[in-house]
Order: sequence, then structure tokens, then C-alpha cells
Amino acid sequence: MEAGRQVHRPRTWAIALALAAIVSGCQSKGGVSEVLDPAAVTAPAGQNGAAGAGPVQATQSLGTGSTKVTMLLPLSAPGTAGENGRKMLDATKLAMTDIGNGLLALTVEDTKGDSALAGKLAVTAITTGSKVVIGPTELPAAQHIATLSGSKRPPVLALADNFAGGPGVYAVLLGEADSAAAGAAGLAAKGSKKFVLLVADGPNAGAMEKRVANGLSIYGAALAVTLRYSAGDGAKTVDEMGSLVDAPDAVIVASGNGSPSPVLAALKSKGIPGKTIPVVGTNRWLEHPMDPLFEGAFIATLDPSETGPIADRFRTTYNYPADVNVAYAYDMVALTAGIASAVGPDGFSKKVLENPNGFRGSTGLFRFRADGSSQRSMPFYRIEKGALKLVAKSTSGF
Repeated sequence: MEAGRQVHRPRTWAIALALAAIVSGCQSKGGVSEVLDPAAVTAPAGQNGAAGAGPVQATQSLGTGSTKVTMLLPLSAPGTAGENGRKMLDATKLAMTDIGNGLLALTVEDTKGDSALAGKLAVTAITTGSKVVIGPTELPAAQHIATLSGSKRPPVLALADNFAGGPGVYAVLLGEADSAAAGAAGLAAKGSKKFVLLVADGPNAGAMEKRVANGLSIYGAALAVTLRYSAGDGAKTVDEMGSLVDAPDAVIVASGNGSPSPVLAALKSKGIPGKTIPVVGTNRWLEHPMDPLFEGAFIATLDPSETGPIADRFRTTYNYPADVNVAYAYDMVALTAGIASAVGPDGFSKKVLENPNGFRGSTGLFRFRADGSSQRSMPFYRIEKGALKLVAKSTSGF
């Protein structure tokens, strides 16, 4: 037992010091908090298992610390949702063993993949003393939580896909706006100045435009025009683009829930992408089968198989490879433990969580914004022969 404490004490102190620097207004190493870098942690032993092994418990308690945390995962949900939930649980256990056990009293609740139940469990956690809520993964539940008022509501680190975020309800997973901004920044960094944004019409279109414009401004580039399109009018929108903008340096296509293929077909009829006008896609494209029309497009997105320094230890511990869902869960538990170590159970303030210098975790560099969105550094790819080919290891647009 003493040997275990000797292994983890240096790690805990490193976290505490790094976060204390943030709280006091100082910058940590390189201007970025390294609190989530797990490279210094020795692999724990005796936890070998596999995702989904054994019966799923509706409620699980982990850790003996003084900071009460609730995590909402779809542990018994059918299909992919349940599988991902159980992977996130294994990642949580690893993070707790690494740094959280003596700092957090973490309760994991099973949402069963049911948005209504997830929302109910979240409200219960918010109103019964949890200092942080990690999850839920269900998008409607996360959106509902973001509408709740209350100045003393604890922060929520939502794990829902395609969640835009809200004040105090932070979107952890990579969002399309950040992918689009980072992809555009990857070209702006190489000299492109004039961009066109074609964005699927919807409630997030305005935020998409603002995020991309902000990312481009860092490089002295700008949006010449933003055009919203709906299903079925992609060709008309592309024609309109041609009448408004003469020879843009690049065209960004943010397709939202739909396939980008109809818009790409219309662009192809105009010779785009071509030798002088590339196309920037987003992570949402990759939710659809790879289309020949995607060829040549640039996309900034997380590598789903890259989980940084926790990859080997996770495989050793659980006998299956880590993926990006594992990394997201590990990082949020590690971040929570780090804050608890540095400033105690009441230290989860906006100033700490919205630190502009960001945090470096197993998913790379990220930071949370006041509107609840996240910004991430990620690899920059070009689609060649139906596959992602790495162009640059990192681009961010912030």
C-alpha cells in the first residue's frame, strides 16, 4: 500500500501545483496546464478485464475522497451506446486508480441510454451536492440541462456527441464548429486568405460562422461570405456562391446531420476542389460512408485510435485497445481530480474550468469557453483514395 502511495504522490503534487498556478493567474509549462498528461503515472496492476465483462451495476461508487462527483453513463444501453458507456467506465476506473481515488467520491449512474432517465439523474446530482457532473452521453438530456437556471449549479462536463454546449454545461466531445475552424486554420496558416462557408441551416449555423471567422482571424484570413443551405438546395446555393465571390481561396462545407455529398456534387460541377480552390470538410463527414466526392478535401479531426500515453496502460489493464471515448472519459475524471487536488471541493469555478491556456490530455490540447463549447487541437488530414492522410500533426484555430 505504501509503495502505491509513493508511485502516485509525485503525480498528485504535479497536478496540484499546475492547477494552483492557473488559479493564481500564473501560466504553467508552455502556457498550458499539463495536469492531464498521464505519462508519469505507473501502470496499475490487478484490474485486467474487458468492456462489458460481468453484470452491469446500476450504481457504482469509486474513490474515498471528499469531492462528490456524479458520472452518468449508458452502461446497460443496447448496441454501440452501451459498449461505449462500458469503455468509459473502464477509463474512469483507470483514472481513479491513477489519481482520483483519494480525492474524489465518484458515483457512476447507469442512464440505460434513456434521455429522460439521464436528465432526471442529472437533476438529482445537481441538487444533491455533487460538485461536478460528468456526462450524460445522451444529446437531448445534455440540451435539457443547458436550459436549467441556477447560479449555484455545479459544472456539467457533458459527453454527448454533437452537443454545442451552454453556460456551465461544457461540451467535451469534438464539435463540428471546432473541426471546421481548425481545418480552415490549417489552410490559412499556409497562406489562404479568402474563404466561403457553406453551412447546413439550423440552430447552430450562427455559432458555426462565428467560430470559423474567429479562427481565421488569427491568420489574417476571413470569410468572404457564409451561405446557409437546406436539403435539396445545395446546387442553388453553390450557384449563388459563384455570383457573390470571385475565386475564393477555399470553400468550407459544414454539413451538420446530413451528408455533404449533394453540395460536393454541385461544387464538383464548378471545378471545385481544383488546383487553386480546395475544400475543407468536418468531422461530421466521417459519420457517412467515404464517398468519391470527398476526395481531396481537408479535414481536421481527432484520430479515433490515438489516445496518447494512456493507450498501452489501458490495453494492459483491460485487454482491449483504448479509443477516443476512453480518452474523453479518462481526461474528464483526471481534470476533476486535478482541480480537487489543487483547490479543494469548492474550486470548480468558471475561472479554473475556462482557463484560456487550456489543458493537455490524452486527447491533446483543449479548452472550454464561456458559452460551453470546447476548442481542441487535432491532426489535419487530406482525403486521398478514400482514406485520411496526415498533413500536419496539429492544427487548432485558436
